[in-house]
Amino acid sequence: MPATQPERPLRPTAEPCTVPEPGRSPALTSGFCAAAARLGALAVGQTALMVGFGLLVAGPARGIWPLSVEDGINEGLEKVRTGALTDASFVASEAGNTVTVVVITVLACLGLVVLPRLPRWRQAVFLAVAVALQSLVFLIISVSVDRDRPDVDRLDASPPTASYTSGHTGAATALYAGLAVLALLPGGRSRLRKAVVALLLLLPLLVAVARLYRGMHHPTDVLGGLLNGALSLLVAGRALLAEGTSPAPVPENAMEVALEAAAERAERVSGHTVVIVNPTVTEDEQRETLRLVLEQHGRHAPRFVSTTADDPGGGQAAAAVREGASLVVVCGGDGTVRAVADRLAGTGTALAVVPCGTGNLLARNLGLLAGPAEALAAALSGSEHRIDLGRIGGDSLPATHFTAMSGAGLDAAMLENTGSAAKAAIGWPAYVVAGVSSLRAPRMSVSIRLDGGPVLRRTARMVLLANIGDVQGGATLVPSARPDDGLLDLAVFDPHGPGGWLRAVGAVLRGRTKPLRPSSSRSDGTGTPVEYFTFRRAELRFGSRQSREIDGDPVDTGRRLVAEVRPGALTVLLPSGGE
Repeated sequence: MPATQPERPLRPTAEPCTVPEPGRSPALTSGFCAAAARLGALAVGQTALMVGFGLLVAGPARGIWPLSVEDGINEGLEKVRTGALTDASFVASEAGNTVTVVVITVLACLGLVVLPRLPRWRQAVFLAVAVALQSLVFLIISVSVDRDRPDVDRLDASPPTASYTSGHTGAATALYAGLAVLALLPGGRSRLRKAVVALLLLLPLLVAVARLYRGMHHPTDVLGGLLNGALSLLVAGRALLAEGTSPAPVPENAMEVALEAAAERAERVSGHTVVIVNPTVTEDEQRETLRLVLEQHGRHAPRFVSTTADDPGGGQAAAAVREGASLVVVCGGDGTVRAVADRLAGTGTALAVVPCGTGNLLARNLGLLAGPAEALAAALSGSEHRIDLGRIGGDSLPATHFTAMSGAGLDAAMLENTGSAAKAAIGWPAYVVAGVSSLRAPRMSVSIRLDGGPVLRRTARMVLLANIGDVQGGATLVPSARPDDGLLDLAVFDPHGPGGWLRAVGAVLRGRTKPLRPSSSRSDGTGTPVEYFTFRRAELRFGSRQSREIDGDPVDTGRRLVAEVRPGALTVLLPSGGE
């Protein structure tokens, strides 16, 4: 006999026409997210409706019929009280008491999970949520609507809540009518089931009459309770019992099932994929999500490699090129992206950028989505584009590439003063905090030669060599910089005093300043807070050693920078419509 094959894990019986969310799968979702969103939206509407009705009843409509005859109804019920009716009303009222409702709800939910052959989780959750929602809305109503209880002899101690709405009636409606709904769910037309459903639906009405008889509420208060309980059932049922939103436990091997299903469904893309991740900003769960996205787009069996302190991505990228990878995915911040791009420059190997760091400037300027899984899915669904790189070097600075911005002065000092703990705690605003402390840095003198032209002499707070224009917070620091125009941009910031800083900020916010021609600029730049230039090759010499940075990473101080553009040196995957 052939060897017994191991039982294959269960998989979804129906394939979705599309993946609802990048990196997600029917095997990985229990429906809780969709149910919670729907529940929250409907609950807000329910609360608004109930509070609005209460304010109307307790305010402008209180003297209008039929509200004007409510006191007469309460007084009439007080007059017909008898011992037997009082005892009966006590029993009926206790059916909606908080303790009674909580105990019955807990027992019913436990019974739905334990007694059936297969646990009825969604039915149990539906009942619990309906009762809890009714209570929550009731509490909000109580603090929003102030209505005195009827001016009759009340047979129960008055709780601290207002008369509107009847909490007993609302709780009884949510519980007993909810049980009636569950009794009807499996179908069937037996007389016993019909009798049980009829009794369950009668109980909230008995509670409502009992609360009126005992002088605890006005008629509109118990009507409000019935409405609140009914709306709670409607909201919970719409969120939890509607098709496709039923919560269910996620199996332990869910990711394995999802990966296997994706591998079978997606058409294989030729070539192999290497994913370079910075482990300090990429968690294991996130890696598995990215793996699923790749599988869903036909990039089967991707190989994940991690950067190290000694090799921030360049060595891993070079190895991927040697092995013939058709796609390199980089997960990290601008420093990791720069290290990988440096080795991919000129190779033609495609790069997909997954933003996971603090700045992610290149990703922002390429129009990539902020979420890692969403950004990767959009890139894989897009096409290849060529973008420029800047090549930069200087004294004690080996030549390398940058993708976003490099510079010297205030921005580099700011990066030096930004601690890793601050970046991890508050993200990019940590740079702003460090920038304030760096404002006292002295102004520097710099000589600039662009494309072999005349030397421009400037003083400056900072200089930026830019391949892109936008920075954190949505600010456009270098308006004309584009990563695919075959040029680099130079920004010279030299504000003098508070007025100069305001003018500099205004120029940045306007984002429309045109770059100057080197031959047309003044020789001293006096009075100009910000100057912009475009170039293919730039030489910068500083009067003294300055702090320097490349793509957000501080490097050794020095007195010289040389930068040139490498047009179209890097091939990147961009979403449809991306730059």
